[in-house]
Amino acid sequence: MSEPLNPPISRRQLLTALALSPLLFRTDLAQAAPVDAGRVVALEWLPVELLLALGVTPLAVADKNNYRAWVGEPELPDSVIDVGLRTEPNLELLTQLKPSLIIYSAGYGPSPEKMARIAPGMGFNFNDGSGKPLSVARRSLIELGEKLNMQQAAQDHLAAFDNFIAGMKPRFAARGESPVLLMTLLDSRHALLVGENSLFQEVMDLLGVKNAWHGETNFWGTAVVGLERLAAVKNADVICFDHNNDAEMAKVMATPLWQAMPFVRQHRFQRVPAVWLYGATLSAMNFTKILAKAVGSAA
Repeated sequence: MSEPLNPPISRRQLLTALALSPLLFRTDLAQAAPVDAGRVVALEWLPVELLLALGVTPLAVADKNNYRAWVGEPELPDSVIDVGLRTEPNLELLTQLKPSLIIYSAGYGPSPEKMARIAPGMGFNFNDGSGKPLSVARRSLIELGEKLNMQQAAQDHLAAFDNFIAGMKPRFAARGESPVLLMTLLDSRHALLVGENSLFQEVMDLLGVKNAWHGETNFWGTAVVGLERLAAVKNADVICFDHNNDAEMAKVMATPLWQAMPFVRQHRFQRVPAVWLYGATLSAMNFTKILAKAVGSAA
């Protein structure tokens, strides 16, 4: 007797097929759904910057108002949707937007599990413990470029960044060992200082500019100090980043403590526009331009 055309499969074969089918289905689905770069949501400002460096405008971001105050540049178009706080974005609105990808800063905001229910996610670190946030940012840009199939855009941006830094470095050659203190006012009694492990420190090292702050810093390269500690800063230029805080700055600058500061009496204090302290390459370039205008020589 000849073999049947469709022999029955064994129980073991059936169970194996059933067990594998969900895995195979998910794999095929993942491969068939590339990320739509026009529908990426960024829940923290560093990933916003990574997107903009690739030439991609995010569909939505968190906390646009404070982005304007603390980041400033690049400006976000009015078309970008605000999805609420960076720590607690509006998950219902996020779901309605149907993003193709949600990018965020690792360890900040909603858990990856919550976001995964809405769309695939991708987290980025500001610092990996090496104290080299700029180096981390470069790797992050390459990773995002690969995710969005924009590898060439990432490479082009990094090449432009390197050329920019090389072109700006001569503007600081005449400073020699003269240091710069970087600060922003937090309230009427405290300032945030920038030091080791920070993005700006790594940029200053590339430019050959000395930092006047050698005290403690946290994981992000900054330190919160009482204003009275600034009196110890001598023979340094002091640059203060504003963030829509004119009234508070005016109040502090009118105090006897502030007027007695060495850098105030020496007329070596300058207020400058906001630059995001915890950003990536675009913030590094913006910082370099502001630093050159404040304490560098003419181009």
